[in-house]
Formats: sequence, structure tokens, C-alpha cells
Amino acid sequence: MNINPLKIKNIEAKLPVIQGGMGVGISLGGLAGAVAKEGGIGVISAAQIGFRELDFDQNTKGANLRAIRKEYEKARTIAPEGIIGFNLMVAMRHYEEYVREVIDAGADMIISGAGLPMELPRLAEGSDVKLAPIVSTEKSAKVILRYWDKKYKRMPDLLVIEGPEAGGHLGFTEEQLKEYNGNYDQEVIRILNLVRQYEEEFGCRIPTALGGGIENRRQAAHAFSLGVDAIQVATRFVTTEECDADIRYKEAYIQADREDITIVKSPVGMPGRAIMNPFMRRVMAGEQIPHSPCHGCLHKCDPAKIPYCITDALIHAAKGEVDDALLFCGAYAYKAKRLETVKEVIDSLLTERV
Repeated sequence: MNINPLKIKNIEAKLPVIQGGMGVGISLGGLAGAVAKEGGIGVISAAQIGFRELDFDQNTKGANLRAIRKEYEKARTIAPEGIIGFNLMVAMRHYEEYVREVIDAGADMIISGAGLPMELPRLAEGSDVKLAPIVSTEKSAKVILRYWDKKYKRMPDLLVIEGPEAGGHLGFTEEQLKEYNGNYDQEVIRILNLVRQYEEEFGCRIPTALGGGIENRRQAAHAFSLGVDAIQVATRFVTTEECDADIRYKEAYIQADREDITIVKSPVGMPGRAIMNPFMRRVMAGEQIPHSPCHGCLHKCDPAKIPYCITDALIHAAKGEVDDALLFCGAYAYKAKRLETVKEVIDSLLTERV
């Protein structure tokens, strides 16, 4: 496996490893800064990032905007010369304001999924921030590339392909998850072929990254063999000393068995992957979980109809209240057996350092 730097226009990561964004409060400035310091791309999740701010309940948006800058500055202090990005979900309310705050804070990159970031070029116009939409199928890649071409006459600076073994919310229907079970390579190749067509048309290079279930060196090598330029890894970084989550969240991964990893539904009906725990058993048994007043996190969420509040459940996770939490994870979370450092994780994924 040849390890080459990841070049994204005028910036370059020494190592082709992107740390996937994990909200709420799992990938903040500490983890992102540590990954960037090692030469990869560190990513802060902006999803309810201000949950520890004192006025979060009364002024959620303001708390989140304030925390975006705080966490960016924390990461930048750790990695003054590193590449620091933000993960922003299209499904978030106030998406446009978060995009602008991330840019004003100084982020190098915005990685955006949970919906297609159709208008991201308009929101980022005039800035030098790199734009990286997340796609999961050739169809979604075609939609975003065609739209950005026709409306903005530009291409993504990086395209992130996220497969069915990823953690958290997934960009697939339950039927697609069954269809792609162990058979996602051909979809990746179709996406890459589409990217090559647009590269020729625009006369530019569109680097690509593949994420979802990349847990070891063999899987990383396989991803590169398909033709991508980088790997995106999230779950492996949860059980690191530098991860921003509570130690009890990390221990839930270490203690999980293979059969504990399951597909669940979020309150807005999106499939996701998580660890089965007392909270999820209650949800799956049909129990209506009482929740706090709405914090306005996701579009299409009706507080009167949801079985539980995803903000509440993910804040419980970040704080280590694991029996009352939604424990999002990737397909191979159960393989974690001990705490590692970010450096150890990166070393285990790549055959050599550059």
C-alpha cells in the first residue's frame, strides 16, 4: 500500500486519513486537533456542539455558534499547522448560519452530509474553505455534481463516499443496506467513474475519500486499491485517549460484543447503526421516552410525535450516561479492546508514515 499525501487544491495533508465527524460531543477540538497534529485531517462535528454551554437550553443556536469557535480554537492550538475541518449536517436547522460561523472561525474544510448540500457553494462564496459533500450512491453523486456544475460552475474540492458499514445516520434505506451487505465495491467504482467524467469536463482533479467500516490496515489497503485518495475513519478514534467523549462512552465500545451492534431508527425515521443498550431496548419495545423541551436540532422532527429526543440521547452518550443514551457506532466497534492514542490508530491503518 503506497501512502501519498492528500492534496486538496492548495492544501495538503501529509497523511491521507480523515477523521470522521461524530456528534454530539464525540469529535470536538481535542480529537480533531490530535488527528491534525499527526498529519491527517481533523474534523469537529457541529451537531449540538454547544451542549455544555450554560445557556444551551435557553439559547441553543447561540450556544452552538459560540462553541464552534471555541472548539476550533482548541483544535488549532493543538495543531497550529494542521488541517481542521467541520462536519455539518444538511438536516440541521440553522445550517446556513453554522456554515458561515465555521468559515468565520477559520476552518480549512466543510464536510457535509445527512442530505445533499446543494447550496453549499453559495453559502461559502468568497471564502477559501474547501467543500466536501458526502455521498453514498452513484445516484446521489450524480445529483450533487450535476447541480453544482449547472448552478455554480464548480466541482467539490473533495468527495467523501460513505459506505453502509459506517456509524450513526446512514445514507441508505434499509433495503439498500441489505443489498450492499458485503457488496459495496461496485457502487464505489461507479461513483469514481462518474467523478472521472467530471474531472475531464472541468479539467480539474477531484480527490475522493472512502469511509464506512475501515477498521484495520487490510481494509484501508482495500479502499485505496479501489482508487480513492484517502480514507475516512471515525469509530476507531472513539476509543482513543484524545477523543472528547466521556470514558464511559469509550468503555461501551470496548465492552460491546459483535451481536450488540445493530441497525436502529432515529426519531425522524433515518436508519443508523448503534450499540444495543437498555435505552434502545426501551425504544424498540415501543416505549415513549420523555424528553426535554425541543432544542431545534433537525428538520422534519415533530417533538409531539417522536419516540425519543435524539439530542437528549446523544448528550447522554457524550456525558457517559450510557444506559440512557443512543450509542452510535460503526460496524466494527466491537473490535475495540483497549484505549489507544490517535498516533497508534493511524499507525495501525497505514503501512508507513510519510
